[in-house]
Amino acid sequence: MRIDIIAVFPEMFEGPFTESIIKRAVNKGIVEIGLHNLRDYTTDKHHKVDDYSFAAGAGMVMMIEPVDNCISQLKSQRDYDEVIYMSPDGELLDQPLCNQLSMKENIIILCGHYKGIDERIREHLITKEISIGNYVLSGGELGAAVLVDSLVRLIPGALGDETSALSDSFQDGLVSPPVYTRPRNYKGWEVPEVLLSGNDKLINDWRLEQAIERTKVRRPEMYENFKKS
Repeated sequence: MRIDIIAVFPEMFEGPFTESIIKRAVNKGIVEIGLHNLRDYTTDKHHKVDDYSFAAGAGMVMMIEPVDNCISQLKSQRDYDEVIYMSPDGELLDQPLCNQLSMKENIIILCGHYKGIDERIREHLITKEISIGNYVLSGGELGAAVLVDSLVRLIPGALGDETSALSDSFQDGLVSPPVYTRPRNYKGWEVPEVLLSGNDKLINDWRLEQAIERTKVRRPEMYENFKKS
């Protein structure tokens, strides 16, 4: 997979992308990430990428020209499956959407900033808009980092155990059941006996029961959908 990210502050990705699973995936050649500073694509001599809003609206707006210049240059090098804009009013990111996007070959992610982007970018250049939650961040960089992490971990070979992602929360419409590790007894706090039984059927039944109950208590809206499925 190739992921190209367009941002006003690409340095913000140095931490998330140089550690852990993403770093290993890049080093193994499983994913290729390109970071593009939007200021490199403006014709303004001061490298401005924003301007005042028409009709005297509050806040600065990202201009269409540098965004179009950057996307056009990227598209001249390869075909892209999606051009994604991180936006508070976009489609809410969930596990089914992550699963779908993880199978794409090439995607572009545009990180908004300031008051937002010129609407013509959304109308003519963007193919999908994604939100990571019902709140507003200072820019789209953090949202893009969340999106990239959620996709990369699903690509075969990114995780040490490729089956691990299949048992994550939300993959089957439920949150994950409780998990335990050694020691078996800590300060009198015991690991459930069923997990020590060696009986795979009993263990799997227990895990499913726990996942259903935990979903019912903590995520009732998910539980209702699970009951209907």
